[in-house]
Amino acid sequence: MNSLFQTMKKSLLFLATNTKNEDELFDYINSTFKDKITTWEYFVNWHKVFTNVSSIEKELNILNYLIGKDNLESELFTLIKQYPEIIATFPALIALRDNSVDILVDSTKFIYKNYNFKVRKLSDPDIKDLTEFIIKSGIGEILSNKRIKNLVDYVTGVEVGLDSNGRKNRGGTLMEEIVEVYIKDLCKRNHLEYLAQANASKIQAKWGIKIQVDKSSRNIDFVIKKDNKLFFIEVNFYGGGGSKLKSTATEYHSMHGYWKNQKIEFIWITDGNGWQTTLKPLREYYDKADYLLNLDMLEKGILEKIINE
Repeated sequence: MNSLFQTMKKSLLFLATNTKNEDELFDYINSTFKDKITTWEYFVNWHKVFTNVSSIEKELNILNYLIGKDNLESELFTLIKQYPEIIATFPALIALRDNSVDILVDSTKFIYKNYNFKVRKLSDPDIKDLTEFIIKSGIGEILSNKRIKNLVDYVTGVEVGLDSNGRKNRGGTLMEEIVEVYIKDLCKRNHLEYLAQANASKIQAKWGIKIQVDKSSRNIDFVIKKDNKLFFIEVNFYGGGGSKLKSTATEYHSMHGYWKNQKIEFIWITDGNGWQTTLKPLREYYDKADYLLNLDMLEKGILEKIINE
C-alpha cells in the first residue's frame, strides 16, 4: 500500500481527475489510454532515406550503365575494376546495412564464404567474388532483364522499406515530441527551464547541480528545474503488449526510489493500449511510486499542478 505521504501527493491527482481513491485513480488512468499517437512523422523518415541514398547516388548512377546489358557478368567485372567505389552500393541493393555478409555455400559441411563491400584496392579474385555476389543474389537478373529503370529510384524504395522497420521504435520518439510540447509551454508560462535527453554532466553544466547516476550512460527524457528542485520525467508509449512493458515498470520503480533518495521528483508519463494486457506490473509501480500520468492527464494540466505544488 502507499505511504501516507504518497497518498497525500496523489490527492492532487484525485482532485484533477474527479476520483476519490487510489483504485479509482488507477482505473481512470488505464481507461483513458490512447489507442495510437500516429502522426505524419510515423510513416517514413524521409530525411534519413534521402540522406542514405544521396551518399551513394553517384555510384548508383555508374551502375545504371549495366541495365539491359547482355553480357552482364563481364560488363560488371570491368565496371568494378574501373570504378571500385561502386561496391559500396551493394548492401543497399539487397536491403542490407552491413558492409560484409557471410553466405552459407555448403550446407553439408557448413562452409561460409565472406563477401566484403568495403571500398579498397581490389584484386581480380576480389572482383570476381563481388561479381558473383551480384549475379547470385538475383540483382544481376533484375539489371539484365530491365526489371528496373533506375537504381537511384530502386534504392530509394529499398530505403523506405528498411525505414519502415523502425516504426516500432518511433512510438517512443513521437510520445517524447508530444510531451515536449506540453513541457515547453509549461516552462514558458511559469518561467522555468528544462532539458531534454539530459544526463548528469548536462545537468551540472546548466544548473551547477551534481547528481549521482546508477550508470554513466543514463539519460533522462526531460528534466525540469524549479527553484532548487529537479523533476525527472520519463516518457513512453506502448501500442502493443510484450515483456518490455513489465521490465520498464520494474526499472522505473527502482529509478523512482533512486531519485527520491536524492530529493528528486520522478514522474512517469506513459500511454498506449499495450498496457491493457500488462496492468499488474503497472499497478505495482503505481502503488509504490508518487506519480503516474498519461496523455489525458497531461492535457488536463496535471503535470503543471505537480510542478507548482
